Amino acid sequence: MANTRPGKCDLGSYTITGIDEVVRAGDCVLMRQSRTDTVLHVARVERIEADNCNNIKVHVRWYYRPEDSMGGRRKFHGAKELFLSDHYDVQIAHSIVGKCNVHSFRKYTKLENVGPEDYYCRFEYETASGAFVPDMVAVYCKCEMPCNPDEFMVKCVECKERHHPACVGMTIEQAKQIDHYVCSGCSQ
Repeated sequence: MANTRPGKCDLGSYTITGIDEVVRAGDCVLMRQSRTDTVLHVARVERIEADNCNNIKVHVRWYYRPEDSMGGRRKFHGAKELFLSDHYDVQIAHSIVGKCNVHSFRKYTKLENVGPEDYYCRFEYETASGAFVPDMVAVYCKCEMPCNPDEFMVKCVECKERHHPACVGMTIEQAKQIDHYVCSGCSQ
C-alpha cells in the first residue's frame, strides 16, 4: 500500500459487500449516489483509498447517459450508450452495487449476447462545453446518421453500405427476409 496523503493509503482492490465481487482501479462499476436513488450510475474506478479509520473511498470518472448531456438523447443513441465524461468525483465504496462492462462501440456491436451489465462508449464528453470527442463519427444510410446498434440495418452485398429498412422503402420484416440485399445505387 502506497501512502497518498497523511492518514490515507491506496488499496489494490475493494470487495463489494454481499456479492464478493472484487473491484480494482480501471474497472467499471454501477453505483447509487444515495440510498434512495433508484437509477444506477456508471463510473470507472480510478483509485481506491482507505483512511486511518478504514473508511474506503473510490475516486471515479463518471459516464454520462445521452439524456444527461447538453444535447440530450438522439435517435442514433443506443439504449446502452454512455459517454466518458471529464467529471471526476470521490464516493464511498459502499455505494458500488456491482461491476459492469463498458465496451468500445466496435466491440459492443460484435458481442453475441449483450447482457444487462454490458454498455458501450464511442464518445468522450466535456461537461462544461457539452462538446464530444471525437466530434464526428461515421454515418450510414441515405439519412446520413451514425449507427444505432439497437436498430436493424440491411447491408448491401456489393458496396457494404448499411441502410435503415424504412429509408429504402422496406419494413424490418421484409428486410430480414432478404438473403442478398443490393442497394439502388449498386443495382443500376
